[in-house]
Parts: sequence; structure tokens; C-alpha cells
Amino acid sequence: MALEAQDIFESDPLWQPYFHKTGIFWMCRSAYAQDVIDNYKKLGRKADLAAVPVAEARRLHDGLFEDADYTDVTEVLVNKTSGWAAAGDCLRAVTRRCLELGVKYVTTEVTSLHLDGGNRCTGLNTSSGHVMEASHIILSTGAYTPKLLEMSATSSNRANLSAGDRIVAGGITTGMTKLTEDSYAKFANMPVGVQGYTAKQGKPTAAALAERLPMPNTTTGPFIGSLPPTPDKELKWWGQKIFRNTSEVLPGRFLSAPPADRDYAQWKVSGKLKEDIQHANHVFYGKNGAHWNMEKHRICW
Repeated sequence: MALEAQDIFESDPLWQPYFHKTGIFWMCRSAYAQDVIDNYKKLGRKADLAAVPVAEARRLHDGLFEDADYTDVTEVLVNKTSGWAAAGDCLRAVTRRCLELGVKYVTTEVTSLHLDGGNRCTGLNTSSGHVMEASHIILSTGAYTPKLLEMSATSSNRANLSAGDRIVAGGITTGMTKLTEDSYAKFANMPVGVQGYTAKQGKPTAAALAERLPMPNTTTGPFIGSLPPTPDKELKWWGQKIFRNTSEVLPGRFLSAPPADRDYAQWKVSGKLKEDIQHANHVFYGKNGAHWNMEKHRICW
């Protein structure tokens, strides 16, 4: 599915401007690199990718990741045909196109799904009491999905609508720094960087356990990533801690959901999570990022 999506990103004029084929530099602490190469072969897809020894990988990209943490890294997956897409730009482009096609854009607070007597979803109930109905309903509700389904299950008396433990809303912290002109020249053409860990290597610390920060994946462990700088010279990366925000959304019903603030309190970041971002900075850039001013921290759900 990812390869099919990339085909569209590279060929469809709607998406094409927002896909950046920068390549990827994935530091592997498992057989992940070879697994990816084998998968491409099985799918009959061609790509400029290779599993590169650490000593050779350190010299790539003018030594950009030379000072990274390669502890337990067995090899580095280098895929020059990979890249990243600017999600915000994509969303705005799709919204503009929908409006051009006659879609009515409405901003309102949704409280639950509206169901008919046959368990068919026919619309949405809003906080104002208005019901918005349509012949087809598509939910693109992200981390709000478990809460929406829980509220819908209660309001409609249909317990099977509840997501239960099938969907858990998780947050992750991102950090951003503004590069100087000199630094930007060095990092402008960098690939996406990823630090991959196994479950054993990614075992939570005592502090993480105390904060109830669960492992994101008990099979593969966490991974830390860094994206190339934006045109306004902002370099961004994310930490390894994926966490819940559990609260009582209805009497006796507890689940993880983004904060109820209008902007999900996305700019309110704790000191511990800021430390996680500093750790991510260190394992990618070492001394290169030691004096960077961390101007912004944000929670992504």
C-alpha cells in the first residue's frame, strides 16, 4: 500500500508538489534492512536501495550522521527512492480541490454518530443539536476515533460500537529548531533519518514506567525519526516515547484521547517529554546539535 501511495504521489498533479524524494537513512539493529530489500524483490519493485555497513554509512551525505549513536546497529538501510510528504500541504491541497468540486465545508463540533433503526450510520450529531446527514459517511477522525465511538455507543445504546482495546489514541513529541544559514546549507539535502530499535533495546526506563509510557510496539521496539529541514530552515524530529492520555470520558468509561482543548493542548509539553526530544537530537546529530536552541515542542496525536 505504501508503494502504491508513492506511485500516486509521484504521478498525480494534486499530490506531486508535496512529495520530497530525499531518500532515507535507517539505522537498523535487526535484520530490517534485508527484510525490506527482500520485500521489494517479492513485489517485483525496483528501487535504489542497499544494506550498507556502518563504517561506510558514516561517510555518506558528507558525514551528516557520522556522530550519530550506532550502538548495536548492524547495518544501515539506504533507500534513495524513498522520501517524505508534507501532510499539512497535502491536506490544504485536497481541501481546496474538494471546494472546487462543490463540496460544502462546515466547521462544527461532533458529539456522536447518527444511526438509523437498522444500525446504519446516516450522519453526525453536533453539540448544537443539529444532525448532519448524508448518503455516504467517511470518518477521518484520527486519535479522536475511540472517544467518538465510545460516545456514539452510549448515546445509541449500541455497546458494540465501542472501540474497546482495538484502537488506542497515542501521542508522540516532536521538537523543532531553526537552522542558521551555514547549518541549513549542510542539512538542506539530507535524507529522512531513522533510528530503529528491537523490543529488548527499547525497554522502557524506570522513569518511563512511572509515567505509564507504554512501548509503542512490543515486537519491534520504538523508533526515532528526523525529517529534512523545511524551506524556512526548520529541522524537526520526534522522540521514542509514545504515551496515552487516559481520562473518564463518560461515567465509568476511561480511555485515551487527546486533551479536550481546542488545539488538543499540542503546545503544552512536559519537561520529561522535552528530555526525550533532546535524547533524539543526541542520537542523530551528537555534537552537531549540542548547541541548537530547541525553539518549539509539539505533541502529535
